[in-house]
Amino acid sequence: MSKIPSIIPISDLRQDASAVVREVASTGEPYVITQRGRATAVLVSIEAFEKTETENTLLRLLARGQREIEAGQGHRLASVLAEADALLGADA
Repeated sequence: MSKIPSIIPISDLRQDASAVVREVASTGEPYVITQRGRATAVLVSIEAFEKTETENTLLRLLARGQREIEAGQGHRLASVLAEADALLGADA
């Protein structure tokens, strides 16, 4: 069972935005912001945002790789590893 998110009306957020931001930053838990009784936005910590962006980027890359494999455009593991070794060797 998933945890119920914290929900705050935008009028309450306006009154004490600083405290809400501190809470989000300290707990890492998001706040759902409502306007006229409907969810309109989510306030998350910068760490949670960056993690989500990184995960989304990785998922997009994996999906693109899967499409390339299905289209017969994949690369052999040995050539990929050799290219990675060459790139890593250039930085060392």
